[in-house]
This record gives sequence, structure tokens and C-alpha cells, in this order.
Amino acid sequence: MQRGLLWNWRDDGAFSAFSVFPRSFWVHYGTVILDRQSRINTSELQARLKSVTFDDGPLPSDQITEFIDQMQVYEGAMYEISTKLEILDSEFQVRFSHNPIHHMERRLKSINSILGKLRRKDLPLTVESVKNNLFDVAGIRVICNYRDDVYSVSNYLSAQNDIQVLRVKDYIKNPKQNGYRSLHVIYAVPVFLSSGPHYTPVEVQFRTIAMDFWASLEHKLQYKKNIPESQAKFLKDELYDCAQQSAALDKRMQNIRNIIAENESKEEAKQDFLPIFMRDERG
Repeated sequence: MQRGLLWNWRDDGAFSAFSVFPRSFWVHYGTVILDRQSRINTSELQARLKSVTFDDGPLPSDQITEFIDQMQVYEGAMYEISTKLEILDSEFQVRFSHNPIHHMERRLKSINSILGKLRRKDLPLTVESVKNNLFDVAGIRVICNYRDDVYSVSNYLSAQNDIQVLRVKDYIKNPKQNGYRSLHVIYAVPVFLSSGPHYTPVEVQFRTIAMDFWASLEHKLQYKKNIPESQAKFLKDELYDCAQQSAALDKRMQNIRNIIAENESKEEAKQDFLPIFMRDERG
């Protein structure tokens, strides 16, 4: 994973990169600066909530405040998990000279998306309803280099004793009918506020680069409305076939990496038996 780089994705499937640290951090090294450029825009959020029309009129001001407070908690949970993932990735680099995470994407659902989901489920449009029924308000995609990395990172994260695993859906071992593959885990992570810890759900999707490439294209194509019905089945079959080829590619790349890693281990073991002055000098 490129140091200091994360990605944000939006409800429409797009995502954008931003630096974890502001430019002044790099210029004035050693200076600790709090990065706020990607944080919740409370004024914008408040304006959106005021513009929403409910069945019984506009949302009361106290509920608007409650919504904003809860979104801040979701954002905090998202950052807690992404920080844990960054630390794991750094540990792998230090211990094994390998970064399992290629990059990460993170997002908070928009207010319109949250309210739309509550309406589809025929649930009350309240913060309490969001907390009790929606577990994907905060989300992170973890794009890994290899399939084994997906399970290594997810298992190490799941083993941490300050978070809870609420739900696991393994679409890698059990792909969806359309060929979609990814490992979905919903965690509950404590967000420590002035009022104490608040365990908050975050949905984390673990996938390889190949899985992410396929899923991104499939997501874009499924919203194309101008495709003739005569071509729809052909495209559906093509996407499924691409998913199978993508899975086969992941397996082949994993096998190549395993062979290289095995040879490196044998070489290191061989070097250990040699006198110090005969060992290869490595950087």
C-alpha cells in the first residue's frame, strides 16, 4: 500500500484518493498535525437533513442534531478500523517485507442513501432505527494483492480483542450467482467519546485486485439502462465468464508467489549454514 494514501468511495461506486497526512506534515517533519480535510462537513449535513421531507413534515432540530452526532460516531468507527488495518499492513512490511494491502477505500453512506434504505425496509426514519437495523453506514474496502492476503488480514483483524465480529459472508468460497467474489465482515469497534465507549458497526469488504476490478466494472454496467434486452443475457454471461477467469488468475498468481516465497526461504536457510564471511550481502 502506498504510504500515506487512502481512497474514499461514494455511493455511486466512484472513489477518490486523499493523503492521510497534509502537505505540511511532510515539509515540517516531526510536527504532528491533525488532518481534518476529509472529515464530516456538519454544515452540509445539516442542510441536507433540513431539506428532506418526511411524511409528517420536516425533521425536528433535535433529531437533526442526533443524526449528525451519530454520523460522527460512524466516521470515528471507520477511522478506528482503517488505522488498525494500516498498522497490520506496516507490521507485515517490517516482519515479512510484504505489504498485503494494495490500497483501501472508505465511505460513509449519504443521508439520502440511509433514509432510502430505511424506507425500503419500511422502518421508522429515526437514529435509533439506523443504529438497530443498518450495519453498513460506515464501510471500508480492503484491496489485497493475493487471495491468501485477504484471509490473513481479515483473520488478524478479527482476532483483535477490542473489536467484535458480528457477521461474516464469504463470497470468495461461495460466490454469488453472477460471479461476485469478496469477503464481507461486519465488525463492532469501540469509539471512545467524552461520554464513554460506543460500539459501532463497520462493514469491511476484503477482496483481491482482480476481484475489485471485476466488481467495479459490474457495478457500472448494471446501472446502464440503454442496453437492448437482446444483449443483456450475452453481457451477463460474459461477466460471469470474466469472473471465472478472474478467479483462475488469482489462483495462478497466488501459486507463483508461493513458489517464489518457498525458494526465498530455502535460500535464506542455506545462507544460515554458511560462515558469515561467505554469506551474500543483502540490502
